[in-house]
Amino acid sequence: MNPISSVEELEALIGHPLDRVRQKVRTSLSDFDRQWLAASPFCVISTTDAQGRVDASPKGDPAGFIQVLDEHTIAIPERPGNKLAFGFHNILENPNVGILSVVPGRTDTLRINGTAQIVRDADFFELMIVKGHRPRAAVVVAVDEVFTHCGKAFMRSGLWQPETWDPDGLPSIAMLSKTYTQPETPLEDLESYYGPSYAERMYRE
Repeated sequence: MNPISSVEELEALIGHPLDRVRQKVRTSLSDFDRQWLAASPFCVISTTDAQGRVDASPKGDPAGFIQVLDEHTIAIPERPGNKLAFGFHNILENPNVGILSVVPGRTDTLRINGTAQIVRDADFFELMIVKGHRPRAAVVVAVDEVFTHCGKAFMRSGLWQPETWDPDGLPSIAMLSKTYTQPETPLEDLESYYGPSYAERMYRE
């Protein structure tokens, strides 16, 4: 390997951004950003703990689940999960977060960087009710930077092209669970657990 160890080496390799690229980074949410978030059903939140260890956590709900509280603030609901809460632990140690918001079929993405806090309740929780269930908490983010990211990564990967998909080419979640976490549980029981009823329980468990 031939590692890069300085900013000068990095810039010599990749070059410098054009002025118009630098200027796309904004400090508040525009009307387009609001429209984007209203259409987005999925995002990834990146966090870092006090030692610099990183976590990237997917979040998803019906489109518009990320609430825009004002031009400088958004809120992301937290639903029942595995209770590891790596990202939440990180936010308590280091509030800096990065968010990548995705709209299915679009190759561009919306990136938001800011500082986060975890809240247990607020008036806007009423806007986050899904199937009769309020979120258990929410991540409120004070926006420092927001910008649209070009679609080259999605285009190169063919992410939205069904002909490139092969979901059955990997072990099922039931098989992974049996291999790594529940070897004593019969595979058919795990397949039943992760079957159609799994989606019905996901706002309750």
